[in-house]
Amino acid sequence: MKKDAVSRLTPMGVMVLALLREGDMHPYEMVRLLRARRAERLISITNGTLYHTVSRLHEAALIEEVGIDREGNRPERTTYSLTEAGHDAVVSWVRRQLPRIDRPADFRVALAEAHNLDRRDVIELLRERHASLWADHGGHRDDLLVAKNKGVPEQVLVEFDRQEALLDAELRWLDSLIIRLDTEDLPWGPAAFQNSDRYRAQRKAAQQ
Repeated sequence: MKKDAVSRLTPMGVMVLALLREGDMHPYEMVRLLRARRAERLISITNGTLYHTVSRLHEAALIEEVGIDREGNRPERTTYSLTEAGHDAVVSWVRRQLPRIDRPADFRVALAEAHNLDRRDVIELLRERHASLWADHGGHRDDLLVAKNKGVPEQVLVEFDRQEALLDAELRWLDSLIIRLDTEDLPWGPAAFQNSDRYRAQRKAAQQ
């Protein structure tokens, strides 16, 4: 798979490809599943945007048509399947974004789809992210201390103080997550949820 295919993927595109790793779907089912799973907290979801995304993924040969259904007075529904290139694209995109600390919005999507990667790969990538955050946190903390020692008014530094608190909180959260993954205390991968009642109910409701 070409690297430019991954670099052109949008967060919506990644989430659509990840949905198709669960099974063949038509766009209407994709929309309903994304909304049922509260994906709006990560990306803006509209029917137009999703259908446009599906079209672009099809043109890029990351997905393929596997059937067209029509039931009653409903419009035709084209069902799509993930190609091998599409499968690889999800993994490559998540691998690229998970350790990065300069694109927080993309990281949230990568984290939401991290279960598509092997447990050990996720641990390694999160440790890489942890190292970058630790260095960033140290530099930020030092700059804040210098500013305070120079007598910079505290009211000017409230945003700096907030950022230090956020960095500290994420580092502690990452420590906890990595430990849970490493000790296998956290169930991981498709097998951890595909047979759950909630998963089956969501898929059934979205298909109607």
